[in-house]
Amino acid sequence: MVHAPSHDPLSPRLLDQDNVDSINPAASSAGSALSRNRASSTATVATLTFEPAPQPSSPTLPSLEHHQRFSYPRTVDSNRAHPSKSFSFNSISTRDDDEEEDEEDEEEDDEDVGDESQPILTAAAPGRAKLGKKPTFLGRSTYENSRSIQHVHLEEEDVELTLSGYCFVQSRIYMYYLACLLSGGIVFLLARWMPQRYIMFVARSCDMGDAEAVVVENGYGQLETHTVFTKYYGGPIDSVFSRAQLSQDHGYGELQDVDAMSSGMLHDMRYIDYQYIRFIFNPVTQTFMQNSSWKDPEWSTVANCERGLGRESHQERTMVFGQNVIDVQEKTAGQLLVQEVLHPFYIFQVFSMALWFADDYYYYAACIFVISTVSVFTELIETKKTMRRMRNMSKFTCNTRVFRSGLWRIIGSEELVPGDVFEITDSGLAVFPCDAVLLTGDCIVNESMLTGESIPVSKVPVTDKVLQLLDLSLANIPADLARHFLFSGTKIVRARPGTANSKRRLSAEDSEYGMRQPMRGLAMVVRTGFNTTKGNLVRSMLFPKPNDFQFYRDSFRFIGILACIAFCGFLVSTVNFIRIGVPFRLMFIKALDLITIVVPPALPATMSIGTSFAIARLKRNSIFCISPTRVNIGGKINCMCFDKTGTLTEEGLDVLGVQCGDSENGNFGPLIQKIEEVQSAPESMIEKSTSLVHAMTTCHSVKSLNGELIGDPLDLKMLEFTRWILEEGGLGARTSSVSETAHNRAQGNGGGIVSTVVRPPGTKQFNLDDVLSHHPSEMIGSDSHLELGIIRCFEFISSLRRMSVIVKKLHSPGMDIYVKGAPEAMTDICLKDSLPNDYKERLSYYTHHGFRVIACATKSMPNLNFVRAQRVKREQVESELTFLGFIVFENKLKPTTAPVITTLSNAQIRQVMCTGDNVLTAISVSRECGLIGRTKDVYAPRFVSGNSTTEFSKIIWENVEDNRKILDSVSLKPTTNSGDISRNGREFPVYTHLMNDYVLAVTGDCFRWMVDYAPTSTLNRMLVKGQIFARMSPDEKHELVENLQGIGYCVGFCGDGANDCGALKAADVGISLSEAEASVAAPFTSRSNDIECVVKVIQEGRAALVTSFSCFKYMALYSIIQFTTVSFLYTFASNLGDFQFLYIDLVLILPIAVLMGRTEAFPVLSPKRPTANLVSKKVLTSLIGQILIQGFFQASLFFIVRAQPWYKPPKYERGEKNIEGLENTSMFFLSIFQYLLVSVVFSVGPPYRKPMSTNRPFVFVTFGLAMLSASIVLIPSAGISSFLQLLALPLSFRVFILFLAGVHLFCAFTAEHVFFPIIASWIGKLIQSRKRLSTVQAPQQQSQWQPLPQSQTPAHQTYRIDDDADDDNEDNYDRGSGSRPSTPLMHSTEDSHSKVYPSEQHIRPGTKIYKMVEEEMNKHRHQQVIQ
Repeated sequence: MVHAPSHDPLSPRLLDQDNVDSINPAASSAGSALSRNRASSTATVATLTFEPAPQPSSPTLPSLEHHQRFSYPRTVDSNRAHPSKSFSFNSISTRDDDEEEDEEDEEEDDEDVGDESQPILTAAAPGRAKLGKKPTFLGRSTYENSRSIQHVHLEEEDVELTLSGYCFVQSRIYMYYLACLLSGGIVFLLARWMPQRYIMFVARSCDMGDAEAVVVENGYGQLETHTVFTKYYGGPIDSVFSRAQLSQDHGYGELQDVDAMSSGMLHDMRYIDYQYIRFIFNPVTQTFMQNSSWKDPEWSTVANCERGLGRESHQERTMVFGQNVIDVQEKTAGQLLVQEVLHPFYIFQVFSMALWFADDYYYYAACIFVISTVSVFTELIETKKTMRRMRNMSKFTCNTRVFRSGLWRIIGSEELVPGDVFEITDSGLAVFPCDAVLLTGDCIVNESMLTGESIPVSKVPVTDKVLQLLDLSLANIPADLARHFLFSGTKIVRARPGTANSKRRLSAEDSEYGMRQPMRGLAMVVRTGFNTTKGNLVRSMLFPKPNDFQFYRDSFRFIGILACIAFCGFLVSTVNFIRIGVPFRLMFIKALDLITIVVPPALPATMSIGTSFAIARLKRNSIFCISPTRVNIGGKINCMCFDKTGTLTEEGLDVLGVQCGDSENGNFGPLIQKIEEVQSAPESMIEKSTSLVHAMTTCHSVKSLNGELIGDPLDLKMLEFTRWILEEGGLGARTSSVSETAHNRAQGNGGGIVSTVVRPPGTKQFNLDDVLSHHPSEMIGSDSHLELGIIRCFEFISSLRRMSVIVKKLHSPGMDIYVKGAPEAMTDICLKDSLPNDYKERLSYYTHHGFRVIACATKSMPNLNFVRAQRVKREQVESELTFLGFIVFENKLKPTTAPVITTLSNAQIRQVMCTGDNVLTAISVSRECGLIGRTKDVYAPRFVSGNSTTEFSKIIWENVEDNRKILDSVSLKPTTNSGDISRNGREFPVYTHLMNDYVLAVTGDCFRWMVDYAPTSTLNRMLVKGQIFARMSPDEKHELVENLQGIGYCVGFCGDGANDCGALKAADVGISLSEAEASVAAPFTSRSNDIECVVKVIQEGRAALVTSFSCFKYMALYSIIQFTTVSFLYTFASNLGDFQFLYIDLVLILPIAVLMGRTEAFPVLSPKRPTANLVSKKVLTSLIGQILIQGFFQASLFFIVRAQPWYKPPKYERGEKNIEGLENTSMFFLSIFQYLLVSVVFSVGPPYRKPMSTNRPFVFVTFGLAMLSASIVLIPSAGISSFLQLLALPLSFRVFILFLAGVHLFCAFTAEHVFFPIIASWIGKLIQSRKRLSTVQAPQQQSQWQPLPQSQTPAHQTYRIDDDADDDNEDNYDRGSGSRPSTPLMHSTEDSHSKVYPSEQHIRPGTKIYKMVEEEMNKHRHQQVIQ
């Protein structure tokens, strides 16, 4: 039974709301609707959620402990921080600053970022800087040593949570209810929109053990409050918490003995459910802990796991883990309706409509009410559809055959709990319902749902050693465990049973099969429900990382500015009405009406129009998007990373041939390009060439399914080259000895030893009768019965870069080992005398010409039998090998690769290749596709001493074409000195202007060392100059993306989804090449298998971003135009009429605002990127200028009307609207044209969108509305005039109004495209010159890098850089000139490791470090060469 607090203050459901900082109320409602927590199977958990807007930051810095929780686990030196956290600001806004026409806007972007609640760069001595966030609501230092607060790191999401316990104060709750009642619900709304204020008022902080509610704050400042529920458990405490969790020390005093505590009982279980993650209170550590990483101590051997669970254990685990179902809870229609209506924008609309009704604008208010109601119900229906679609996609149940309490029984998959043993070979099981480990048998699964890669993956039974090392707390399952791990939601392609266990007691059900148990494939459940990998993916879609794109933040600022303008108008109008003598009620209503005019309720919706059109256009190009906010971010990409194989090159590689060593001369023999040539090879090569063919046919991961071979494309091509036949299933008897009787085999003894057999084409299939009728000696050496059986396979591991197999040849004693892997990795495990003399030269030749090379090796183990083969260690197998030869693959480019790379280069978007292939092969492919120029120097690293795990290793950077050319190991600049010239002479003159025209090709091991140990200045230089990153593991690809983001790049990543999931998710814009319509591996999924989709995404992103700016500027100016008109009319207590407002808002504004965003993207990518800064000089100059222009024309017309001889002053009637008047009619006539002409002025065309003329619906509608408005002005009928409350004007004056509108159009258009850019540039230069002047006046001797006093930060130093100097670096620099001074980032000195580099200290948030590095590279490239 669940116990809730008796005085639940959350009964008004105050905190049950969506994220109020979302701009689109529809989107926010949909997101919130999907963010409800599920109820336990045994209890209804009424979780109440809120997500507030980001709060102002506290000036208090987080403590050192807070920063240390971000330490990267892979780092060898625990004192050194992970560099991806060094300059990764965890916010898109810190790296979306502009690199456009002039770079003055970049300075504004950076200054703007500095005003936000941004991370602080701090240095944890003695290592690299680490990332800390400014604390918001809960991150106060006063709580650091208190039991009322705790920090939790969600490994799967890499996010830090802060949990704070609260007890509700009954008296404060009653005061809150009273305030809500007396304020008419206003206090309720304020508390709903500012939940942090609410919780601070009604509750007090307390120890976690006494908490009635827990407030959870994530790293993005979002809060959620959850009631703590209690239910009786009565089970052992170690069935809820692992020993590791019981032994954790949180600083609350000494813990009791772990063994004693683990044997204790947990009577009451207190828990909260946060975003479908269950946190259970641990009474030992007095903290809440996740139960997703729980591991049974009994899971130490496979035999223990096969026992299954009893009824009591099942009941206990059901209480702890809940049902095994990913069930997204749907809100009722009533809940959604209340949530939608209580959104701030709809509340503002309700306020506006009430005001209009009070002011007798019945028709206008009624129309807006109808439109708002239809909009609310439309959004409600769409939200329900989205929720239902999400629920149907994620929820899955099926029947499973489970071994429980000693019996096999069929149950629903929702009843599975960790520890259950189920049968995978059940014919009714097509999809795995949970995360599990394979105990017996083998299977092939399709994991495309997780990775986007459709290549089936083989799974093999887990071993006792792997079980003991099983760690379920890791975010990603490591490769050595993944081959035994069955992921929830993955499809079963094939499942086969394992060997029977004769020791297990027979069940009644099994007895019908005979004297032994049937052979089954078994798996054990380890994670269920939302704790599974699929559950984490669903949660990532339900609760995505909040979008902190600068444009969205700036839009809220601008709305605030409009509100300030409205408030000023309110004060001025109030004073004017008092002067005129307007009644108080009417005065108050009219003054408030100005606020509804200046801040249009439809503003947020119009800003998403461009994104919606862009997504629709992408879908027509077979590019699907699951994260709409990423569309605009795609317009800011300035660095694009590509995987090589399958992305830039064709997926399937063709085998060029094989090349073996020749024992006569010790070198490589000729290239064998056809399999038939193996038999005709010279005698000195025949033995190795034959063994090489055996290695090609056995050392792979290919499987046979229904007669079709499936597996890695490279392995398939390799096996296809040999033309051998592969067979699977029931082949254990093939390797049985002659003495084994058929009866023994019938009983199953010895069967199933070999699951895969290969044989050459044309040979006879093995037949037992032939063995029994002939003496084995007669068959030895007979090619007609040649068969190779794969006894055991050691899968490919990216860190080792190789795989190996143990093979049994039919009728041969012992077994053979075959190893296949990267040529660089094979030299360490092969006998040196077996390597050809020209090994390096031949490898260099192939890789320089773009071929992919795989090396093979072998050794014979005559004393190895079946039992020993299953126990032998990998280290024993992969040692002292004999090198066989190379397998050479052709790596062909895709037809579209080179044109796309050229397009990106012309757009000045940096391209980076990130591959697991050989570095020289990657260089060759890069030159072929144009990623690197044919003549550009490429430098690659080499370890002179040490390796990637040694801190004091030494690396030398050599030119791949001429190893005499090297780079300085610290500054990574070409070295030239007098010694070089004296030795080499002046045969090759030194051109200093070309010294910087080079790129780096970085290997994975060097990247690992640079990340962990290199000075930050050197690391940054490598990241800026690195064009190729080869031999990179999936984790290292992820790290590369984070490091590039950390130095200011907006990074895109394009890959096939197989090994790139981490990088695709980490990138600002990830594009997965997959046949699936939507892949959870990336925000964008392209069905086309080429990289043309990258250009499309960037084009549409730029178009959407510019459209959002245009729509926002148009809606803002529309409000100001109407505000100006009404303000002039308010001078004599008049206003626009009811139907005049309707005509403006519904007839003019609505179609124009929608159709403006329909203009398509420009087909050519421009080198200039669009700005993302709404408060930049260009945008503000344009907006303010257009406001002044329209205000000038309206003011001119207002006074011109009054100066006419036929003018009659309006008659003021106290208490009436006083609509009709000559000023009203004239101002209305002019304003309706101003709304139209402003839409034309703000319709941006090239270089980001096609010309406005291509948007035919917009052109036709605008032209039609212009004609309609002209007819109303020139030839108004009596009905129209009466309907719009217009007075008759002389025809000449009406023509004059049209002329005035035309002049306005000319002035506005000319100013927008000619004068305003010049003014913005002039303002930027003026500001910059003042900054430079202040910099020059500062003492030149003073360093710009100023360490804080040691006394302030003894162990955790924080540094600052001069803002002026930094801004100077960010503005108006010429990439090629190198003429202006810059911050000294790089130094080249022999004792560089003993120095402290400025770039290792700390730069203010938002600074683009990569631009500072580029500038330093362009400045003083080389010291003057001695004549």
